[in-house]
Amino acid sequence: MRSWYHSWLAAIRIARRDAWRAKGRSLLVLAMLTLPIIGVSAADVTYRSSNLSTEAQLERQIGTADARVMDYDTGGEAVFQSPDNEETDRAKQYGENDELPTGPADITKALPAGAASLTDTYGSAKVHTKHGLLSTSVRELKSSDPMAGPIMPLLDGRYPTAPDEVAVTGLFLKNSGLKLGSTITVRQLERTYTIVGSYELPSELNTDQINALPGALLEPLRKALEKAELPSSTSSTSYLVKIDGGFTWNMVKEANQHGVTVTSRDVILDPPPDSEVPLFQKKGYQPGMTYQTMDEGALMVLATVVVMALLEICLLAGPAFAVGARRSRRQLGLVGANGGDRRHIRAIVLSGGLVLGAVAAVVGTVLGIALTYVARPWLEEYSGSRFDALELRPLELLGIALLAVLTGLAAALIPAVNASRQPVLASLTGRRGVRKSNRVLPTVGLIAVVLGAAAAFFGTTMSDGFLLIAGGSAIAELGVVAMTPALVGVFGRIGRFLPLSPRLALRDAVRNRGRTAPAVAAVLAAVAGTVAVATYAASMDAQSEAKYYPRLPYGTAALTLGSEGAAQHENAARAAVEKSFPVALRADVRRIAVGNPNCSVHGSYADNPGSCGESELLVPTANVCPIHAADPARPGESLEETFTAAERRKLVDSDWRCASRRGETYSEVNTLIGDASLLKVLKIDDPAAAKALAAGKAVVLDRRYLDAKNTIGIQLITDVAAANKAREKSQTPPGRVVKLPAYQLDSKAQGYGIQAIVPPAAAEAAKITTAPYGAYYTLDRLPRSEETQRLDAELARIGIEDFPFVESGFQSDNNVMMLALAVFAGLITIGAAGIATGLSQADAEADLKTLAAVGAPPRVRRTLSGFQCGVVAAMGVVLGSATGVVPAIGLVLADRRSQTTGWKESVAEGYADLADKPYVPIELPWLTLGVLVIAVPLGAALLAALVTRSRGALARREAS
Repeated sequence: MRSWYHSWLAAIRIARRDAWRAKGRSLLVLAMLTLPIIGVSAADVTYRSSNLSTEAQLERQIGTADARVMDYDTGGEAVFQSPDNEETDRAKQYGENDELPTGPADITKALPAGAASLTDTYGSAKVHTKHGLLSTSVRELKSSDPMAGPIMPLLDGRYPTAPDEVAVTGLFLKNSGLKLGSTITVRQLERTYTIVGSYELPSELNTDQINALPGALLEPLRKALEKAELPSSTSSTSYLVKIDGGFTWNMVKEANQHGVTVTSRDVILDPPPDSEVPLFQKKGYQPGMTYQTMDEGALMVLATVVVMALLEICLLAGPAFAVGARRSRRQLGLVGANGGDRRHIRAIVLSGGLVLGAVAAVVGTVLGIALTYVARPWLEEYSGSRFDALELRPLELLGIALLAVLTGLAAALIPAVNASRQPVLASLTGRRGVRKSNRVLPTVGLIAVVLGAAAAFFGTTMSDGFLLIAGGSAIAELGVVAMTPALVGVFGRIGRFLPLSPRLALRDAVRNRGRTAPAVAAVLAAVAGTVAVATYAASMDAQSEAKYYPRLPYGTAALTLGSEGAAQHENAARAAVEKSFPVALRADVRRIAVGNPNCSVHGSYADNPGSCGESELLVPTANVCPIHAADPARPGESLEETFTAAERRKLVDSDWRCASRRGETYSEVNTLIGDASLLKVLKIDDPAAAKALAAGKAVVLDRRYLDAKNTIGIQLITDVAAANKAREKSQTPPGRVVKLPAYQLDSKAQGYGIQAIVPPAAAEAAKITTAPYGAYYTLDRLPRSEETQRLDAELARIGIEDFPFVESGFQSDNNVMMLALAVFAGLITIGAAGIATGLSQADAEADLKTLAAVGAPPRVRRTLSGFQCGVVAAMGVVLGSATGVVPAIGLVLADRRSQTTGWKESVAEGYADLADKPYVPIELPWLTLGVLVIAVPLGAALLAALVTRSRGALARREAS
């Protein structure tokens, strides 16, 4: 009697021969099994390669040096630090009200004797480029020294070796329009520098930077700016240190005594015990987070998507083995007729899954590694960081490969059981017998959907655990998958309303649910995961967008001349903006000038004698919020503490005087002198307001400033210091008060922080001195980098330090991610639907020949193939979209509950009584849904129709 081993060897040989003979079907199965393995192995290699080792991180931070020594800005006072330099604190214990000493330390005193060092200084400068002026970072480091080489690897040319030479990053060359050999000049410096090389920052690829020798650029620039009485940019210097024997922990502690911190290679690679770290022993020390934790919502999404992805892998290959078993039923029947029992038939079908799974494991893993290698440059550019090396983890890749084998076995399990139950006579004659629909599976699926939805709902409303939401969503997902055959039958009922080809395609899908349902379920799983992530991301974007306060209408620019003396160049500045930017409409504005008309509006007069006085819009006593009203018993303080948190919250919600006011203006001045053109630029459509300005009335955007007589009061304060002292005593500040008739805009109008617009005629009549303040511009489009550089250069030529602000609106960080998800789900959908179509054609070849025999035109075959693919894709994306939205909504609701609970607790404690209630909306990703529900099925149908031959190959007569 032969052992089970020999029977399995025979089964594997039969399966290998059958796979080789049916190459088309085998390739389809391989495609289904290989696709997820390619993705998972590529993701594993990418993740491992992008996560730098500690040694690689140190190499990019300190090069080949032993340590980097940095000033902690304590004026040389001793500090404590953790071994990895992630946590630092002053050595001396201070009270809450103690004044902390600050200032630079002498780093050279902290360097060990005999140590070699390099200075590394960061700063910034404005460089003249091909287009104009470009603000860029400057790094003064002797990059040609071997100690610094790995920090900034050379791409082309060479490192600077003379004071008039610089190297630049590749992004700088791209933005500036310059090349190697070009000369550059720095604003306010007369000397020129020659670009002799280009380099990159491996962990900061999206940075434009200039590298010069120490002392060659930043120090001369600082002196030139001081001489021109212009503000100079700050710089910071650290030291790269190399010493025989390495920078030990004792050396680190000694350096800490001089007020500096140290990032030491030896200490990080071999940290001391906690008992030898003074920081950890300090009284009141609380460990900080030295790693970044994932957001709870992100964990929920990740867990849900992983479960759905595993489900998708298990579903992809099932229909192919079912079709293969039916195509091989005569061969399996012969095995039974020659003495084989059910276990031998099961072994043959399972061996098919084993053989194809093993091939898919090898092919998928190799292709995944190759895909990562080919896509590595794009991945690095997208992430903004270079990989250290293409890191392969053999055990992880082996586990992924085994996943393909297990998936092949799991996919072949049900077809193997069904094939073993087939009567021998039915297998030999080719009859399928009478098959009844399974009512148990849909019932179990419905129960799973109800239980999973209930668990997820409980997780969103009663629990804070994300696993409950993810687990409930996964159970509900499995339930929908179990109901898929029944749902396919429901879709089949619309076939009576369709033309011939789509009706045949839908009928074929319904009649062969064993082949259709797994393909639909695979598409469902892929689409559900994508929709879940996209819905959650879209909801978080909607929340962030709601919190975003635009400083101006989208596509609006404002150049406000707030620097001292800038108003003298008003016309030249306006002409420069119109020459450089695509201006559609301009609104000139002036400001109220108190004191010197050429003064600076930046800062207060007390801090800067060259600054302006103040003009203040007065709030009538009747319009003052009770919370902020002055307390007679305590001059200089408000009545806030006399109200409870609940009373303050009620006032904020119900009293218009206390309502929170959001938004800010680009300008530091909230009362502008302008005309109706400013209303147009601010997108305020109110004809009555334009008429009011023409009639000499001010326009008020906040009703608090309007008194009972429909006038506003503007106080002109010359002595700012005296005014501040009066406010501290709750007294009226000294200064002339001007009353102007005013018109109040609709309360819904957004003024972007501008509280009032005064027409020039009204200001002149009230004897208010005004000064030029620039202009607001409506742009046809957002300016490009070249245009911005050109304007910066033009303003610098004129002698203006101010630069226009351009409102570009809320910028989402998830746009690329959602696009990638849509593309991924689309590819999975088209692939699964296409594979299912190929199986249906292989399974229904006889029906297609019958159609041709009864006179159907050749195009019917092509259109039928297209509709078969489209039907599977449409059913999958519709069910997947509906299923994926549910867990995402649960995650958003859980997030809303968590934030609302925290807000209520803060309000109850009196900390957030004036804050807005958290706004956590549920936002559907309509673009992603539109692509998946409409574009993907149409694309799948058209692609299948195009690649299908109109005429089938002639078939030989089947041997009897």
